[in-house]
Amino acid sequence: MASHYEDARAITGGVGYDDHRQQSPQDQLGYDPNFVPDSVKSFVVHLYRHIREKNVYEIHQMYETSFHTLSDRLFKDTPWPSVDAVANYVDNDHVFCLLYKEMWFRHLYARLTPTLQQRIDSWDNYGSLFQVVLHGVVNMQLPNQWLWDMVDEFVYQFQSFCQYRAKMKNKAEHEIALLRQFDQAWSVYGVLNFLQALVEKSNIIQILENEKEGLEQFTSTDGYDYNGGSNVLKVLGYFGMVGLLRVHCLLGDYHTGLKCLQPSDISEHGVYTIVIGSHITTIYHHGLANLMLHRYVEAIREFNKILLYIYKTKQYHQKSPQYEQILKKNEQMYALLAICLSLCPQSRLLDETVNSQLREKYGEKMIRMQRYDDEAFAIYDELFSYACPKFITPSAPSFEEPLLNYNQRLQLKLFHYEAKQQQLLSGVRTFLKVYSTISLTKLASHMEVDEPTLRTILITYKHKAHAVDSDGKVISNADVDFYIDDDMVHVVESKPAKGYGDYFLRQVVKLEGVINEMDAIKLD
Repeated sequence: MASHYEDARAITGGVGYDDHRQQSPQDQLGYDPNFVPDSVKSFVVHLYRHIREKNVYEIHQMYETSFHTLSDRLFKDTPWPSVDAVANYVDNDHVFCLLYKEMWFRHLYARLTPTLQQRIDSWDNYGSLFQVVLHGVVNMQLPNQWLWDMVDEFVYQFQSFCQYRAKMKNKAEHEIALLRQFDQAWSVYGVLNFLQALVEKSNIIQILENEKEGLEQFTSTDGYDYNGGSNVLKVLGYFGMVGLLRVHCLLGDYHTGLKCLQPSDISEHGVYTIVIGSHITTIYHHGLANLMLHRYVEAIREFNKILLYIYKTKQYHQKSPQYEQILKKNEQMYALLAICLSLCPQSRLLDETVNSQLREKYGEKMIRMQRYDDEAFAIYDELFSYACPKFITPSAPSFEEPLLNYNQRLQLKLFHYEAKQQQLLSGVRTFLKVYSTISLTKLASHMEVDEPTLRTILITYKHKAHAVDSDGKVISNADVDFYIDDDMVHVVESKPAKGYGDYFLRQVVKLEGVINEMDAIKLD
């Protein structure tokens, strides 16, 4: 394996593996970074061998199972052994050491609180790793789960760094000095440039275009290369599109985020659906972006699909390290779905199972959210604050004065502004659902406004009930539409097609359950 990476070593300047970290809590607990237990020696030796042999199945087993088992058993409150300590067992292989260090930092972030120096070291390690992938000769295949986790953790650590840097209160002088010295660490331009470079260098957009024409196989092989090549750059580029969507959502640039994801058709099965974390992250941010761009119907459709999928499959992920995150995102997406349906009632788009779960969780709140009062806005605020990501302010602080996270407040303010406008129109929707035709004079009387004001409200309703989709087409979000002819309002309500199949299937499953319970009862 070492021979494959000589170019990579030259590119990264033969970066050493000295940690140079400041004294941290784990050091004070008696942690010895140079002590390598026998089980860890065996782990790195076997993982190194499987990577050299391109044995993706064994790599996946060790990465998903053995790593977490050893972490729980030996490193619950301390980091793994340093990369220097294990390098001798893997021929000092440069790329393997970068991969090991990537896992080392991920474990540190998950179990402990990283120091500022460790955050900077992790940025340097990702830079070296991505430089190898982008410009080196990487002759290996890695599991999709690992490649997704790299991109996912990269964006998470960027978000974590921005939040850490924004809290200037109680920062020690040496921390401020380090922030000044390493001002390019986790910069928004650096993060976006790496993700964009992975997308462009992998040529993934062209690969997906060619696949539609039957010229290439990517989705059908789950991104792997069965001709002896490497899947690393291609799949990192593919997941890089999801990473770009996520970063742009954190910055509040939803249109650009959706544009970055466009080459990947999320209405179809894709490589992103193979890894549960990737699937959920993609749809969560896609739905959030559509919600913030007032494309409620699109958001409802996608949330409905992913929530139904989680409902049917979550029992298979109970032992997964990502299980808690799956449950959390599941709850957040139900909250976002409740918001979408309160702003744009479209229950006909929901599967019966999802609708039932939603009503159980938020049925009472959704009724209160239909009112135009302070309580309704408080519920919107509560649900959005819970369900939205932690938006970031990408600019560095002035260091002389505390930096407020203005972006978090700005996104909440924008959401409130839209929610209030939609709530103001909910009264119109209520009357339109009652009548098939009604005169402007009578409707104005019911709404206790004069006729010119009513016309303004109706035009506003038409405007707010439409949005521009990703193709630039104007689409309707309305469940109730209307037109005016000779001072008469004619209402056109879309009637949902009744689906009896799902209802009967659920009753059959319930009946089978009752029969099984009865069969299990032993009569004396």
